[in-house]
Amino acid sequence: MKVVRQDSRDATWSAFRKSSHSGNGGCVEVAMSSHGDIALRDSKSADSPELRFNRTEWMAFLAGVRGGEFEIPQ
Repeated sequence: MKVVRQDSRDATWSAFRKSSHSGNGGCVEVAMSSHGDIALRDSKSADSPELRFNRTEWMAFLAGVRGGEFEIPQ
């Protein structure tokens, strides 16, 4: 994973998109490159830096989400 400025994306990147399940603005947006890299950004701050993942890192992140690795204890 690396943090990059938003303006460093080139034509190989898709537009950012947000889940149709997003609600009150606490969301992230996702973009993909033609090389399989993934970029995340805060939907409330489109000019903020992005987090970029290669495909292996992204799949590990999703597995952690699905496995409850990031759940906040109540």
